Amino acid sequence: MKFKLLIADDEKNIREGLAASLDMDGYEAVCAADGEEAWKLFGKGDIDLVITDLRMPGMEGEELMRRILSENPGFPVIILTGHGTVENAVSAMREGAWDFLTKPVNLGRLSLLVKRALDSRDLALRHREMEAELDRALKRSRLSDTMIGKSLVMRRVIDTVSRVAPTRASILITGESGVGKELVADAIHKLSPRSGKPLIKVNCAALSASLLESELFGHEKGAFTGAVSRRRGRFELANEGTLFLDEIGEIEQSIQIKLLRVLQERKFERVGGEETIETDVRLVTATNKDLKAEIEKGSFREDLYFRLNVVSIEVPPLRDRKEDIPVMAASFLKEFAAENGKTIEGIHEKAYSRLISYHWPGNIRELRNCIESAVVMCRDKLITVDDLPPSLQSVIDDDWIRVPVNTSLEEAEKLIIRAAISYHQGNKSKAAESLGIGRKTLHRKLGMHNEE
Repeated sequence: MKFKLLIADDEKNIREGLAASLDMDGYEAVCAADGEEAWKLFGKGDIDLVITDLRMPGMEGEELMRRILSENPGFPVIILTGHGTVENAVSAMREGAWDFLTKPVNLGRLSLLVKRALDSRDLALRHREMEAELDRALKRSRLSDTMIGKSLVMRRVIDTVSRVAPTRASILITGESGVGKELVADAIHKLSPRSGKPLIKVNCAALSASLLESELFGHEKGAFTGAVSRRRGRFELANEGTLFLDEIGEIEQSIQIKLLRVLQERKFERVGGEETIETDVRLVTATNKDLKAEIEKGSFREDLYFRLNVVSIEVPPLRDRKEDIPVMAASFLKEFAAENGKTIEGIHEKAYSRLISYHWPGNIRELRNCIESAVVMCRDKLITVDDLPPSLQSVIDDDWIRVPVNTSLEEAEKLIIRAAISYHQGNKSKAAESLGIGRKTLHRKLGMHNEE
């Protein structure tokens, strides 16, 4: 597909020269001698990007930009300006311009800006398509309010959930912290025949061994100091329903033995009790640990592992399914805008670019917090880069890093090193290789910059 660009400039030589250069880049360029003509051409549709001079007779570039953005929020508009009006161009960027260039125009820089602006516009269009798909999915899928994703890896997860949910099989969900393992457990219960019964959740890492034992199996009055009355455990409360044990890799051996017995015999006793209680519970567990490695270390029972891992579902990290970010961001945006009583129409292309480029070490949990923060900070109808948390504002766009003018060489080197390490996900050997230096040199520089 050939992109169509509109160039508005009252100087014939400039607009025709820019058109010729962009034609060589493979774009179709149409020209206008003033803002009024440009607005009429834009009104005919099929324009993908506008390049406009800031100062023109009649309708000036700023007014043209405002009209375009009022009807097409986030549309890419690049401003051309003389050196004497750079301040006005910066002001135009605050109002939504994609970027600005000073005259005489650097054609290489213009080509780069046009490409990046069109890439972001394409991303925004895909986002709107995904929003529409989200709305359709919310109406037709029972999974849509818990698991969102169009990527191949997430479609596989959703397919597995759909197939195993109706069964009695124990499920082990694996993946990094924040990837949404609990959401998978919610979906399994929701699609199971037990959906009308309780879904009980326990975070095993949050409790000591003695408290966890009481929490899972209950206790009798007087079983230990503070046990002033009989208490039913989670296995009883979840009877005929689903019990979700998060961070299962954290439980101690004594609890593992009792848990294994429940899975084998579907029976247990309360702490301090003699009565044998039968239970019918569908067990779903989750961990961010490598349980096979824990078995090798002797800290996790192999027989329990096989009982828990009848079916394994691995939830991929967000960095491996970035095509899901737009639809998830749209979902979170709707949720938090309604929660905070705000009318926010979407996310600016530049802000989306940051969301896509970011590594997301905190996965979906971090994305959710990011969008909530951006909604709270947003003062307009579009979330911009300035509304994002600091960690997103400084992220590299499309593998580029911006170093402000007047930055010292020492500070610039620090920024570049930090960006390289981030890009290679903390692997300093790969970062050093990409920078063309040895690992020892990298460590020496990190020490100099207090970055170790």
